[in-house]
Amino acid sequence: MSLYTDYLSEIETRKGQGLHPKPIDDGALVKEIVAHIKDAASEHRDGALNFFIYNTLPGTTSAAGEKAKFLKEVILGEAEVEEISVPFAFELLSHMKGGPSVDVLLDLVLGEDAAIADQAAEVLKSQVFLYDADTDRLKAAYEAGNTVAKDVLQSYAKAEFFTKLPEIDEEIEVVTYVAAEGDISTDLLSPGNQAHSRADRELHGKCFISDKAQQEVEALKLQHPNKRVMLIAEKGTMGVGSSRMSGVNNVALWTGKQASPYVPFVNFAPIVAGTNGISPIFLTTVGVTGGIGLDLKNWVKKVDEDGNPILNNDGNPILEEKYSVATGTVLKINTKTHKLLSEDGEELVDVPSSFTPQKVEFMKAGGSYAIVFGKKLQALAAETLGVEAPLVFAPSKEVSHEGQGLTAVEKIFNKNAVGSTPGKTLHAGSDVRVKVNIVGSQDTTGLMTMQELEAMAATVVAPSVDGAYQSGCHTASVWDAKAQANTPRLMKFMNDFGLVTGRDPKGVYHSMTDVIHKVLNDITVDDWSVIIGGDSHTRMSKGVAFGADSGTVALALATGEASMPVPESVKVTFKGKMAEHMDFRDVVHATQAQMLEQHGDNVFQGRVIEVHIGTLLADQAFTFTDWTAEMKAKASVCISNDETLIGSLELAKSRIQIMIDKGMEHENGMLQKLIDIADARIAEIKSGEKPALTPDNNAEYFAEVVVDLDQIVEPMIADPDVNNADVSKRYTHDTIRPISYYNAEKHVDLGFVGSCMVHKGDIKIVAQMLKNLEKETGKVEFKAPLVVAAPTYNIIDELKEEGDWEVLEKYSGFEFDDLFPKQKARTEYENILYLERPGCNLCMGNQEKAAKGDTVLATSTRLFQGRVVGDAPDKKGESLLASTPVVVLSAILGRTPRIEEYKSAVEGIDLTKFAPPVAPERTKSAHF
Repeated sequence: MSLYTDYLSEIETRKGQGLHPKPIDDGALVKEIVAHIKDAASEHRDGALNFFIYNTLPGTTSAAGEKAKFLKEVILGEAEVEEISVPFAFELLSHMKGGPSVDVLLDLVLGEDAAIADQAAEVLKSQVFLYDADTDRLKAAYEAGNTVAKDVLQSYAKAEFFTKLPEIDEEIEVVTYVAAEGDISTDLLSPGNQAHSRADRELHGKCFISDKAQQEVEALKLQHPNKRVMLIAEKGTMGVGSSRMSGVNNVALWTGKQASPYVPFVNFAPIVAGTNGISPIFLTTVGVTGGIGLDLKNWVKKVDEDGNPILNNDGNPILEEKYSVATGTVLKINTKTHKLLSEDGEELVDVPSSFTPQKVEFMKAGGSYAIVFGKKLQALAAETLGVEAPLVFAPSKEVSHEGQGLTAVEKIFNKNAVGSTPGKTLHAGSDVRVKVNIVGSQDTTGLMTMQELEAMAATVVAPSVDGAYQSGCHTASVWDAKAQANTPRLMKFMNDFGLVTGRDPKGVYHSMTDVIHKVLNDITVDDWSVIIGGDSHTRMSKGVAFGADSGTVALALATGEASMPVPESVKVTFKGKMAEHMDFRDVVHATQAQMLEQHGDNVFQGRVIEVHIGTLLADQAFTFTDWTAEMKAKASVCISNDETLIGSLELAKSRIQIMIDKGMEHENGMLQKLIDIADARIAEIKSGEKPALTPDNNAEYFAEVVVDLDQIVEPMIADPDVNNADVSKRYTHDTIRPISYYNAEKHVDLGFVGSCMVHKGDIKIVAQMLKNLEKETGKVEFKAPLVVAAPTYNIIDELKEEGDWEVLEKYSGFEFDDLFPKQKARTEYENILYLERPGCNLCMGNQEKAAKGDTVLATSTRLFQGRVVGDAPDKKGESLLASTPVVVLSAILGRTPRIEEYKSAVEGIDLTKFAPPVAPERTKSAHF
């Protein structure tokens, strides 16, 4: 059997699934396709020609290499294909984005045939994905007197690749589709349990919302052929949770525009909206695809004569509808006046933030990548020619207030800013390029990051990136056929690209499935760093970290940069003293509850939380910074004191050294480089040359929150409130309740201790509680299953040395075995302790899940519908979130505990404690 006949067989299989032929990325298959095209007698010639033109992926795929090679033969007359004229061959090259196609265009531009060189030059002028090797060839030819090379460089210096693009439409007519009421998680747009199919865009599109929704969207498109479908979160925020590029890809697939007629299932320019706007990380992803995100504000608080909100019986403001966006409503978006209008032209709401000069550029260029690469290309061409580049792109927005100090995040942005006015101080509201120090790619989005890197013709990690890591944590639970097919090739690609990888493509070191956020927290070795990671929980407790889509991760890997506005900050400080029986997780939940009490609205949303929590080591402080994703914050910055920061950096160094000792060092020496950076930073702190990052005393904040530790007297639970009469109040992270609310009557079907929210101390707490309960009652019996998944192998190794793992093994009914990993997801649970492989496990919800309709109490971060547990026909699944001791005790009791039971169970146990920085000596936590 040939690759081509295998491909035809696969096409028949996909037909049965209602799918088109899978786009081709294999160069060996394209070779066979070209052979059929060249053979006039081949029975497969017509089909092969169609696949070659319309179904071969661009960029740096091996398929693109073969396609570009054959098109070059056609252009040079070495091969003759009736259906592919020379102009058409050039057109096809123009849609291939870079890599092999740019190589071919440069060969032709610098070749001896003047007519062909001129044609190639016109195509090359439209390309932006050029790298050093490409521009070096142009520069050398220009310096050697090549006039065509000079012509191309002059075009680049004028940025004609951008200026010659059509302007965006002044008015866009849309028809609304309400996807859901309340906050819309990206899980609705791209479910986590379908992560394995994300790289197959058409297949993955089948999981978008529901079959019914897909049919309704298609019906709207037929009824309104000249209008765009706008996807809406009614009475909520669109795209909460993960950044999820696959979610935006799915929205674009069903409602967007095709990027190229020669590249299947790659769409762009989706239009999304929410009553409360778009989640910050999701909005970034929308910008990557040149889409539009609108803050509708179509429901407003009802007020009395004095302008005060009128509250309902539950104490919540009553909302009234300002205008309707019910499914099927026709609206107009004016991109020049920045207004949303009714079908008749009535002004409904101003939307200026949706059409900043930078966002309009993304829309015009079809996405943010082209702008980032275009700016660099223009600057390089102008420098080569010795001319000043004309102002074509919107200048970086530089906001500076004389005499005003800097918040912590403003300081980080000022240090890492690229291309801003030298010596100018930047404050919140500025929009700039920044150097990225640390980049993380996780495994369920990594395959898309691969595709994005191939599409932008990138081949190696930018030398300015200090550390880059590819994890295997999101597919750690089950080594099934999908993981076996996808994970090894992802690891090989990323390792070849220059990343340290959780799995060794060569099979030398033991595969690590450590949770990516924990690894990134360890490899962040400078508190002035900018971190980009392919997950919303990229929230380090050193530096400032931004969860991002797979494309932004790819861009950061390829260029070492990111473009974003400098966010406003909310300052969080603490007063009082933690009660002895409380755990730091309760402080985290109380922060959210007290913030809402103090401000009414969520002042964290879309902003940076600057948390003054300097007496906790990075591992423990991460519990707070991690949760800021659920607070809807854009990012967080942890303000640490000098001694604690040094301790955190020493811990990071030891963890990185363990990675080196295990054989994970890359041939580029990345891990040792990080240790060297940490040593240099420690020396700066100790010498007083550069103390730990702190804001200026006269910094300006959007708001301030003071958390009173004295008010936290019992454990807190984040409740999805699945039966709230107001649908928009369900599945938010804002309903924080004390355990007394449940009167020890809340049945618990399963407990889960794991995810990125726990650290080594949490796993020690599990062991300590089991020992205490055995001593008190003589034995420990679980009335509900308890699943424990440590975040990293390092933690397990340390627990083994300290004796805690032995305690856990004593009580466990299942312990993971890396030699024989699970190949099927668990569907039923016994009332025992499960010691699972390090990784995300239930929190991710793409492999393991609780039984449908279960009530789960977990330490994780996700309570969205269907994430950890699905609904049963007769009962909604619930994922409640709490501290480790509450989860453990609830699994043993089969219900939420009474406060007296809880206090008794944790007596004498070293819970994670925190004291405000004014008295660091009173901080009690000996976990490290």
